[in-house]
Amino acid sequence: MVTPPGEGRPRVSPLSLSAVVTRLRAAGCVFAEDEARLLVSAARTPDDLTAMVERRASGLPLEHVLGWAEFCGLRVAVDTGVFVPRRRTEFLVRRAVALAREAPRPLVVVDLCCGSGAVGLALAAALAPVELHAADVDPAAVRCARRNLAGTGRVHEGDLYEPLPDALRGRVGVLAANVPYVPTDEVALLPAEAREHEARVALDGGADGLDVVRRAAAEAPAWLAPGGHLLVETSERQAPSAAAAFALAGLLPRVTTSEEAHATVVTGTRPS
Repeated sequence: MVTPPGEGRPRVSPLSLSAVVTRLRAAGCVFAEDEARLLVSAARTPDDLTAMVERRASGLPLEHVLGWAEFCGLRVAVDTGVFVPRRRTEFLVRRAVALAREAPRPLVVVDLCCGSGAVGLALAAALAPVELHAADVDPAAVRCARRNLAGTGRVHEGDLYEPLPDALRGRVGVLAANVPYVPTDEVALLPAEAREHEARVALDGGADGLDVVRRAAAEAPAWLAPGGHLLVETSERQAPSAAAAFALAGLLPRVTTSEEAHATVVTGTRPS
C-alpha cells in the first residue's frame, strides 16, 4: 500500500497574525505588529511562516529572515551575514544626491565598503545615468551586491580602493564610503542582531572607530575628480576628528547632521 504524499505527518496549523504577533512580542521584538505583517505576507506556506517566525524569534535580523531590506524606497536583497542597510544612512544618500546634481557629466559614482550595494543602488536610481562602481572586502557582501547591482554597476572584491580600476583615478564625482565606525571596545555593546549576525569587518572601526575613515580619506584625493566629494557616516562625537582627517588629506571638510535621521555625515571635497 502506498501512502499518499503528506499522510502520516502531522499537519501544521496556519499561524494567525495575532499568534505571530504574540510570539514576536514574547521574543522581545519591539515592532511585533509590523514585523508580523511582513512575515505573513512573505511566507509561501504555513510551514514556511512557522520557520520564519522562529528564526526571527531566535534573534536573526528581520531583513535576513525576509531576504531583503527597504532602503530609499527600494527593495534591496540582504543575504544572511551581510550588513543590513540602516535607515539613517539614507541621509548620506540624500547629501550625495544634493551634491551630485550639479556635478559634470558623465558622473562616476563609487560605493566603497558597499555591503549589499544599497547605497550605490539608491544613488544610481536617483542620479541616472551614472557609471557606478562598488567594492567590499567581504566575499559574502560582494556576492550580494552583485545581485543587487546586476545591470546597474560593477562590483569589485578587495580592500577599499585596491580593487578599483585604475581608469577611475581622478574621475570620481561622488565617493560614498559607508565604512565601519564602531570603536572596537563598543562592538560588544551593539544589539545582538548586529554583533552576532553581521560581519565584524562591517562594524569594527578600530580603537576610536575611525581607522577606516582615515584610510579612506587619505587615498580619496587620488580618485576624486576636481570638485568631487567623499562622504562618510560617523557618530556626532567622531565628526570633528573625521573632519580633521579629511583636512589633513587635502579635502575641504564639512559636517552635516540630521536630528530626524539621527545621522551625521562628513563630506570632503577635492578643491577644483
